[in-house]
Amino acid sequence: MNEILEVTNVMLDITIIISFAGIAVALALLLYRLLAGPTQADRAAALDAMGINMMGLAGLTGIHLVTSKLNDVVLLIGILAFLGTLAIAKYMEKGVIIDRDLE
Repeated sequence: MNEILEVTNVMLDITIIISFAGIAVALALLLYRLLAGPTQADRAAALDAMGINMMGLAGLTGIHLVTSKLNDVVLLIGILAFLGTLAIAKYMEKGVIIDRDLE
């Protein structure tokens, strides 16, 4: 039984390392797209995808550290990424983020 648990732990460690590397590559490519994107829509999509990858990174860190305390961090990153995406979409549509009616 102990051999099976050790094999499972080794497999989990290898999977987590590969996942960390994949997310790091994805974040590097998304950072390039964010900086050199030809249109504003490409930059907004890259920023949203970076938020999703950061959620995955926090989740993987929680799995690697064997803690559930990072679940709140994942939710916070998700909420902030969503609000950022809304702000960028509104700016792209109207040119301003906060509408002020001074009538």
